[in-house]
Amino acid sequence: MASLTTIAILAGSVAVAGYTANGKTEPGTRRASSETSPVAPAAKARVVRVTGEDFKFDAPDVIPAGLTEFRFMNKGPSLHHMAILRLDDGKTIEDLRSALANPGPPPSWMKELGGPNAPDAGTEANATMMLRPGNYALICFVDIGGPPHFAKGMIRPLRVVPARSVASAPKADVTMNLVDYNFKLSTPIKAGARTLRVHNSGAQPHEVELVQLNSGVTLGEFMKWMEKMEGPPPGKALGGIAGMVPGMTEYFTANFTPGNYALVCFVPDARDGKPHFAHGMARQITVR
Repeated sequence: MASLTTIAILAGSVAVAGYTANGKTEPGTRRASSETSPVAPAAKARVVRVTGEDFKFDAPDVIPAGLTEFRFMNKGPSLHHMAILRLDDGKTIEDLRSALANPGPPPSWMKELGGPNAPDAGTEANATMMLRPGNYALICFVDIGGPPHFAKGMIRPLRVVPARSVASAPKADVTMNLVDYNFKLSTPIKAGARTLRVHNSGAQPHEVELVQLNSGVTLGEFMKWMEKMEGPPPGKALGGIAGMVPGMTEYFTANFTPGNYALVCFVPDARDGKPHFAHGMARQITVR
């Protein structure tokens, strides 16, 4: 759930395949299921399924452009997320590997585009976004108890090719604005399956990690546990939206049961490098 900037600081310290722009299939690549057809228009977002485990992604090589819902299953046993980076034209996954291996700020030719944030092992998270043609990367920045997972192989290229689509954005129950440094909700979240529209209104990248707190646990107690991560976690990671640049909008759906939840941003600040939760970007909410 750490961002690209987090990893830069630490270092310094989807089945579609084979669809070319003219619709032909390339030999030796993987074909998507009908869920991700690049030709037929759809009323809803195309669904792309990705799995993650220690330490790799299983995902399509090529997917069509347009409104896309990523469904990320974390097979574990570690905590993983599926962050998405867009690479400028001409840049490759090898360029990205080289950049991540060197100290310093992230290069200007890669952009954080969100994606499903970390769910607990054995569970699924989702994120819906608009993708345009180009080169992308799926990557896991989680670095609990050791090197970031991408350094262990959890990084994968993804190519998005031109396609027709008439999909409409999901209907949101609640809008969440990410600002410097808070989560602003348009209305309280009610129990049930709810879709959240997440918009980064801030001046720098932000994320939202959604955690269902154990009964009787407060946000303060959860953040205290985060300092050392000793013993079982006092909550359940449900996903959310990984780090995305200012101005972006994405959607995710989660099943909310009554109780207390934490919203947390782990992205490091552009000025002092501290995680945004240290600046107050952690909030407890109650679902009824």
